[in-house]
Amino acid sequence: MTSAVSALSRAELEARLEEAEETLRAIRDGEIDAVVVRGADEEQVFTLEGGGQSYRTFMEAMDVGAAAFDQDGQLLYANQALCALLDCAHGSLTASALIGLLDQVNQAAFRRLLAQAQRERQSAEIHLRVGSAERSMLLTGTPLEFGVVRGAAITFTDISEREQAAAARESERLARAILSSANEAVIVCDRAGRVTHLNGAAMRICAEAPVGKTFAEAIALSFPEASELMSSDDIVVMATAGLPVQGLEAAVRTPSAAITDVMISAAPLVVSGERTQGCVVTLVDLSQRKAAERHQALLMGELDHRVKNTLTMVMAICARTAAHERTIEDFQKSFTGRIQALAATHTLLSNASWQNLQIRDVLAAELAPFASLSGGRIVTDGLDIAVDAKTAVSLGLVFHELTTNAVKYGALSVPSGRISVRRVGVTDEALTIEWQEHDGPPVTPPQSSGFGQTLISRSLGNGGAKLEFPPAGVVCQISIPRS
Repeated sequence: MTSAVSALSRAELEARLEEAEETLRAIRDGEIDAVVVRGADEEQVFTLEGGGQSYRTFMEAMDVGAAAFDQDGQLLYANQALCALLDCAHGSLTASALIGLLDQVNQAAFRRLLAQAQRERQSAEIHLRVGSAERSMLLTGTPLEFGVVRGAAITFTDISEREQAAAARESERLARAILSSANEAVIVCDRAGRVTHLNGAAMRICAEAPVGKTFAEAIALSFPEASELMSSDDIVVMATAGLPVQGLEAAVRTPSAAITDVMISAAPLVVSGERTQGCVVTLVDLSQRKAAERHQALLMGELDHRVKNTLTMVMAICARTAAHERTIEDFQKSFTGRIQALAATHTLLSNASWQNLQIRDVLAAELAPFASLSGGRIVTDGLDIAVDAKTAVSLGLVFHELTTNAVKYGALSVPSGRISVRRVGVTDEALTIEWQEHDGPPVTPPQSSGFGQTLISRSLGNGGAKLEFPPAGVVCQISIPRS
């Protein structure tokens, strides 16, 4: 008897268990509207769908995607809005399919939200991939309890457009910051060739209120003769058609009527891989470079002129020296000394970038080879006067001839000899310097005029030098034209 009762109880338990499992399956699949639960005192009816209290009816009325999950994370129901949002058929969405749309980081965030939402309201942003597009979702979860079933209800709000709009605003802000920070003039035009943006550097060379004007109206460009067929509008047309313009030189007439040389480059403006939206034109100021090129050309021409003059002078010195010297040794010595004097002055000029030199520096350079003889025996006064390069070269040759003569025959040939070089007169036409030797051997006038005397008298053009040979010492009056 006991065995039969036990067998009946086991069969009844198995039947009830099977009934419970079928009820749970029917709840999940939405096949029943309500569940009756018998308690100790009375029966309770829990409505699952249909009628005003149905959570499914409520979820379907929502504009945003919504889903209900049990405490084990199983999907109980997903509304039509969520299925449309995730591009799947209504009723086909499962928890595993939803998880499959997330990467590992977002899967962890979703599971964490699902667990916390069963206790309290929680929100989180996740990213999921729907087809080939990635979408940003704001998930908000709240505890859900209906009868014996507990879990969480989660809403899905697509914030992709909001994030894209924020990204677009940030991109615009960054673009404007870059535009305003550029040193070069930058002008942005739309497809119609009208100016939409420009930076401060461009404002300084453009017409008043350039935004909204065509590129040709906004900036007055002129092109060299080689590009006479090119116009301002052509630059925009080429760039918007996808043909970049690079290194095109032009002149800009600024609002102040000044002319500025610029180098123009233009490129298509493509936003987010879409079609060309316009073009970006940059204008690099070439004023400094052009000025440097002109200065360089001037220097090259001046250098060419100086080299030719120097070579002509060397050839003249060579020919005149050869005509007045009797032996090769004398020629070599005289010619070398004169070329070295010329080189010494050129060195001074080179160190001074061929600017004005002071007379005392030219004299010191010519006396340098005889420093042991002339130390303390040369007195100068009033020679801190600047002369131009041509005059400095001539003075260098004059001082060399006077110094060489003094060393050979004059005041520097004896220990007691002295020389004074001083300024003795200044007029509107000329500056006069006097070279005078003292306490040297008695001087007798030369019987013939050598090349040195000729060079001295002719070196300073309209000025010149006058040599006198009193017995007390050679005197040379050097006249330097003020011009």
